Amino acid sequence: MFDTLSSDWLWGLAGGLLIGTGGAVFLLANGRIMGASGILGGLIDGSGRSNWGERVAFLLGVFALPLLLLPATGAVDTHATTNLPILIAAGLCVGIGTRMANGCTSGHGVCGMSRLSLRGIVATVFYILAGGLTVALFRHLLGVI
Repeated sequence: MFDTLSSDWLWGLAGGLLIGTGGAVFLLANGRIMGASGILGGLIDGSGRSNWGERVAFLLGVFALPLLLLPATGAVDTHATTNLPILIAAGLCVGIGTRMANGCTSGHGVCGMSRLSLRGIVATVFYILAGGLTVALFRHLLGVI
């Protein structure tokens, strides 16, 4: 739909606005921080039984919205690798990392930093550094992504 070179930043802007708006709405409506890993983790470990409906609705929205927008926007190239084992390993590492950090990019990065949370700022700095080092290692030194 859009010329790729001139619109890549628009996709980032639109995604950022949607995530930020979602975080604000979740906080205003529920009084809790919108951390995707915590929402999903509460369903998996059973700690979120008391509000499982809102957790499921949130996750359905996360997966359904891109599918609903697909006819209007067309496919968007994420520039992710097509190497399935690498994608699976990366997803598992992200899942383990979010549990170790007690949160994810939406909880610490978007909601935590916007509230000037020291814990959120420190976590965000470390996972951005770890992500940059991981890309440098796996793309530039090992050549697997």
